[in-house]
Amino acid sequence: MNIRPLLDALDLQEEAARALADDLRAQIDDLQTRLREAETHLEHLTITRKTVIGLADRLPASAPDLPSTRTTPASSPPSTTRPGRYGPRTSAQPSATNCCRRTSKAPAPS
Repeated sequence: MNIRPLLDALDLQEEAARALADDLRAQIDDLQTRLREAETHLEHLTITRKTVIGLADRLPASAPDLPSTRTTPASSPPSTTRPGRYGPRTSAQPSATNCCRRTSKAPAPS
């Protein structure tokens, strides 16, 4: 009795099963990556929710009346020519409101 055709058929089935298993492993790896990303996103949303709730507890019961920030009428475009206000500094003197001025008594880094 010749069993060669039977062994060849088994080889084909074994190769197909191996290919399917490899494909499923690749899908599992992809799904695990996607799951980790989704879980991380969920954690970030949870942290954001806790932060917002914590900040909301600090807000006053009613919103204060804030002044309008609009300085020009709606029909005219805002002016873009304010000399010296937003342009580059031409003076070597530091500003009195220099935000980068050192305020601590620690020595400056070298």
